[in-house]
Amino acid sequence: MVAVAFSDLGTSDTLYLGADESFHAASTMKVPVMIELFRRADARALRLNQGILLVNRFGSIVDGSSYSLDAGADSDSGMYRRIGQRVAIRSLIDHMITRSSNLATNALIELVGAKNSDSTAHLLGARNIRVLRGVEDGKAFAAGLNNTTSARDLAVLLEAIERGRAATPESCSAMRDILLRQEFSDEIPAGLPKGTRVAHKTGWITGVLHDAAVVYPEGRAPYVLVVLSRGIPQRETARRLIADISRLVYQHVAPGNSP
Repeated sequence: MVAVAFSDLGTSDTLYLGADESFHAASTMKVPVMIELFRRADARALRLNQGILLVNRFGSIVDGSSYSLDAGADSDSGMYRRIGQRVAIRSLIDHMITRSSNLATNALIELVGAKNSDSTAHLLGARNIRVLRGVEDGKAFAAGLNNTTSARDLAVLLEAIERGRAATPESCSAMRDILLRQEFSDEIPAGLPKGTRVAHKTGWITGVLHDAAVVYPEGRAPYVLVVLSRGIPQRETARRLIADISRLVYQHVAPGNSP
């Protein structure tokens, strides 16, 4: 199944296909965690340059039992070399988004709370998203307690960042800059002309592949595009599908500058 949410921020043009269908969020849930952190910084409840002790032990939301993450299964294995050190919150956010670090994500969720990230997402208009827990909580997964989202919800959050409503304008600009530095770009960016700026967050687990983006075509207003997929066994097939959808949307929005 594939769900699409598209909103042209320069016009009233929109497209929603299965946009309210619930999907396992995979790493796209890291977007509301980032928003919550920046809002806390805006409220002076924390400082982004303050260091927190990085550990690899977390409590399951099922029974509080401890579990650890596997560096070999993390897209940012280098972060594990910093266990036992104090790492700045700003650096952890950057790794959580640009490298999709699971270790950084869980450390930050321990700091601000999954429930608070969930509440903030709902406050911003993401009505059905659920941020319940950190990554790789096996007992929670077995119990069906998963982070979930819809394409529309992610589009709402990205638009709030782009329009400067998710936090202060300065914090929204900082979040946009982090999303622009995303290192995994085989989905929505792959369907765009070379050099097109894209602020986005990917997510994947077995049989699930997502990309949620703000796209900045040259010479016009940006647009939000979210494509969620599940049930496609081959990740490369899902990647090509998302890139093809991205290409079609770009051709619609900027026909004179299409890839």
